[in-house]
Amino acid sequence: MNYRHGFHAGNFADVLKHVILMRILAHLALKPAAFRVIDTHAGSGLYDLSGEEAERTGEWRGGVGRMAEPFSPKAEAVLAQWRAAIAAIGPDAQHYPGSPLFIRHGLREQDRAAFNEPHPLAQAALRKALPPRDNRLVITALDGYTIWNAQVPPNERRGLVLVDPPFEQRDEFTRLAKGVTTMARKWTGGSLAVWYPIKDRVAVDAFEDAAIASGFPNVLVAELHTDRFDAEGPLAACGMLIANPPYTLEADLNALLPELAERLATGRTARYRLEWLAKA
Repeated sequence: MNYRHGFHAGNFADVLKHVILMRILAHLALKPAAFRVIDTHAGSGLYDLSGEEAERTGEWRGGVGRMAEPFSPKAEAVLAQWRAAIAAIGPDAQHYPGSPLFIRHGLREQDRAAFNEPHPLAQAALRKALPPRDNRLVITALDGYTIWNAQVPPNERRGLVLVDPPFEQRDEFTRLAKGVTTMARKWTGGSLAVWYPIKDRVAVDAFEDAAIASGFPNVLVAELHTDRFDAEGPLAACGMLIANPPYTLEADLNALLPELAERLATGRTARYRLEWLAKA
């Protein structure tokens, strides 16, 4: 699976990922102590939904393009930080932010973020999308899977590692599993959020088994299926694995996911999954 994000920016997977990201950041900001966010596969930062790549697939129309109409009050409360970030980031409705811009929006003055993006063109676009003089932000160009050894745990001892790989290699889930195990050993109390496509249920199940065995005390999985997933067809299902999630996140997603699955459905098999793999 080749996942050049410009083709997929703003799709249903981005909506799920970024709503969860903003809820985690809001929870971290409840305490005055500083936190750090580490984005291992940062991408370009801002995507033009009217550009060639986005228009070729039109995936954003089935994601953020369906989010304008309000949900129920309970679901809207979960979407609040995501909606506020999009409104603040801009520059207009034809652009959709990547994870780094959402993260920067969620930082306070005392917080820090590290964005890793090894691809030269994507990193150049990321530097352009971010303010040039924000000392809270660092950009690196490492192999994303080395971050667990190079930057974990951070000095702040509070924070989140966000992992959103391109899934261009066959061993992507294997490398993810090793990284989760490494982080559990080095920073058991840190939060981790991993996005993954669902094309191969066997590979996903093996990854979940590795997360259970990693040593993290609390691991929550949230999946969004817009239709039946097909290994050869367009992406129709994805998941987020969250280690040490905020204690409020399960209730948040119980309020949102039923409505989100209905709103973003492309077929009759649209559904969601919310399950604890481990719970202390």
